[in-house]
Amino acid sequence: MLPHLQPQLEKMTLEQYENLPEENRAEVYDGVIFYMASPSQIHQSILLELGTLLNAYVKGKKGGCRVFLAPFDVLLSDTPLTIVQPDLMIVCDNNKLDGKRCNGAPDFIVEVVSPGNAADDYIRKLYYYKYAGVREYWIVDPRRKTVTVNYFEGGLLNVQYSFESAIKVNIYDDLLIHFSEIADLLNI
Repeated sequence: MLPHLQPQLEKMTLEQYENLPEENRAEVYDGVIFYMASPSQIHQSILLELGTLLNAYVKGKKGGCRVFLAPFDVLLSDTPLTIVQPDLMIVCDNNKLDGKRCNGAPDFIVEVVSPGNAADDYIRKLYYYKYAGVREYWIVDPRRKTVTVNYFEGGLLNVQYSFESAIKVNIYDDLLIHFSEIADLLNI
């Protein structure tokens, strides 16, 4: 007699993902879909300030890098499908951009922690971003008032800074983010 086998869940394909209604915000890890809640006001405010600072810096460099804010898809793997929507990213290889998404790892990613899914940013995304080849990953936690820097390329993992810190963006030689200015501006 054969043991009872659990049926395998069907893994989502890129075509199925692309056919989701546009209003659905979702990410897919190893073919399994995870729906995302709408971001909070503080979440969006932090992203706007960081995005503005980073975009001004990147434009001033006159290089090939580009800054993107969510929702913008990043295809980390075709098989099994892994597609994410980082809160903020910098992509320096324009060959990864096809008009619809970034195909491959961005150079720099920022995720702002939402109260209901902290483990997602600190554990799941850390794992996927590291092994996909992201060079640097920041986790901004408004509740704890910390920024956790993971500079995979330089071997630095889980280095925590307070919102009072000036934090180096390690993929650049001369970029510091004075997080206290953002915190003061937003009263956090």
